[in-house]
Amino acid sequence: MSTGGDAVDADDLMPEGGVRPQHLIVTVFGRYVRAHGGEIRIASLIEMMSALGVDAGVVRSSVSRLKQRGILVTEGGGSYRLSSSLEAVFSAGDRRIFGSRRAEPGDPWLLASFSIPESERPLRHQLRKILQRLGFGQVSGGLWIAPGLIADETGTALRRAGLDGYVELFLGSRMSSDPLEDAVRGWWDLAAMEPLYRGFVDTFEGMLDEADERAAFAAHVRAITQWRRLVYLDPGLPLDLLPEGWIGVEAGRLFAELHERLEPAAERFVASLMT
Repeated sequence: MSTGGDAVDADDLMPEGGVRPQHLIVTVFGRYVRAHGGEIRIASLIEMMSALGVDAGVVRSSVSRLKQRGILVTEGGGSYRLSSSLEAVFSAGDRRIFGSRRAEPGDPWLLASFSIPESERPLRHQLRKILQRLGFGQVSGGLWIAPGLIADETGTALRRAGLDGYVELFLGSRMSSDPLEDAVRGWWDLAAMEPLYRGFVDTFEGMLDEADERAAFAAHVRAITQWRRLVYLDPGLPLDLLPEGWIGVEAGRLFAELHERLEPAAERFVASLMT
């Protein structure tokens, strides 16, 4: 999930350096609490997080940090909800995480061109960070590329960050004669993605038949949390441009099956604690 220009640190939403309790809590709020009225008592959250092996003290300290960062806000009676300013972020994240989108070879490419002076280096860093989180590949220093299907998502993220005035966005076709497959391998680090996808498959392929509601909830939350990172690495590159037998396809199918199988039991577990 990208964070745009909010004061929220994207690392609190995206588990880039390993999954931490805060990331799991963000998933619980984003997937479950939003669907059950938007508000949860701390005691219920602690019970949910215990299913994930996180003890009460860690939950409370993690909630405190998320509150300090503006991700969570306090309601009366010791309850919490997500900041309303982040609803658009989570809605966009839902579409990316649970939607199945992949460009076709003939679809247009989205180009993001920018030039920010050295005196505004922090803005340049912020802009590059947003493009990276959306899944753009880098053609050159100020020219980035992605499948055209994320054009609307990109425009929204840049406007939220207040950076749209620095960026020119173009939709078009590539005219160069060099093989596009080779260019894609230069723009995106596919070799670095492969072990991440393989790790996801190895971790979760044995959890498809988890019937216990508490265990299904834990597996579902962990799968969503890890997939949230992976789905932003590949912004829907055409399958014909990816290596043969690309592990990302297998990982995507596994996540979809995990979601379909685990969510009903996980929802029953959540409902029992939210009533």
